[in-house]
Amino acid sequence: MKKISIVVPTYNEEENIRPLTEQILSTMARECPQYDLELLFIDNHSKDRSQQIIRELCASNPKIKAIFNTKNFGQANSPFHGLLSCTGDCAILVCADFQDPIELLPQFVREWEKGYRIVIGRKTTSRESRLMYALRSLYYRLLNKFSDFEQIEHFTGFGLYDASFIATLRQLHDPTPFLRGIVAELGPDRKEIPYTQPKRRAGKTKNNFYRLYDLAMLSFTSYTKIGLRVAVFVGFICSILSLVVALIYLVLKLVNWYTFPMGQAPILLGVFVFGSLQLFFIGLIGEYIIAMNKRLMNRPLVVEAERINFDRPSVSSVAAAENAASGGSLPQEKCGDTSQECEA
Repeated sequence: MKKISIVVPTYNEEENIRPLTEQILSTMARECPQYDLELLFIDNHSKDRSQQIIRELCASNPKIKAIFNTKNFGQANSPFHGLLSCTGDCAILVCADFQDPIELLPQFVREWEKGYRIVIGRKTTSRESRLMYALRSLYYRLLNKFSDFEQIEHFTGFGLYDASFIATLRQLHDPTPFLRGIVAELGPDRKEIPYTQPKRRAGKTKNNFYRLYDLAMLSFTSYTKIGLRVAVFVGFICSILSLVVALIYLVLKLVNWYTFPMGQAPILLGVFVFGSLQLFFIGLIGEYIIAMNKRLMNRPLVVEAERINFDRPSVSSVAAAENAASGGSLPQEKCGDTSQECEA
């Protein structure tokens, strides 16, 4: 019997966890009864009753598992770590806020059985703010235009991933993974299923400006070179213009030594214009350096505080990172029908 893993990242989702669990279990039991099921919650150190509710669910059903992180490691690392920790023949990543339609899960599975190793949901419309949707559309178009690889517009990570692709994810050892870009860059042929994104069922979104900016910069610095190229070209053009202006002023001063005033206006203009350009591009280059620095440090994706309903305890994240750094192999863990290297 094939096993399907459903990975649900949570952070302060106490109002959504129980109804989401009930809907997932009932939908899969009705539409996909021939499969074994694993429901894995990975909690990013919630401050509300989320962990307590998850514990109660795990106690009532051994097929419901949980990973509790020691702190909030961000909305990119935690779901990625959840995918690496699954044990099914495929894994489905679902948000806990009901903005990923649960009724699409059986359709994902049917397309997977047809041979697609990746089946994703892609938003065509959304019931969120029109302004926010328009800004997201603009962001995706710009990213797709400047990226080295064709990016997937309005793709949040909601989708099904075969165990073979998850094995590829395990080989990356990327401490700052951007799943959407990885799927576009390294994923095999995929099936895209359009859907309308509903509103959040309950609670408030955890995506503030800083989190959205951080995610946008992660994708921008990971999959584009345009920022650095623009800095080089604009810097070169400004240097040429500065040299031309300087020569013009020198000639005019030499020709009209006593009558031509040098003036403060052009000096101030040059200082402020070129100074602001320098500051902007230094900041942009800094974003690339930040992304490089995180990868060079090679820290673990997350540090786990506890696992529930797993067959065996997790390996320490620190020990796994040291083992990988020393060139050793990581502990073996079942992933579908093949044994692959797994990270803690």
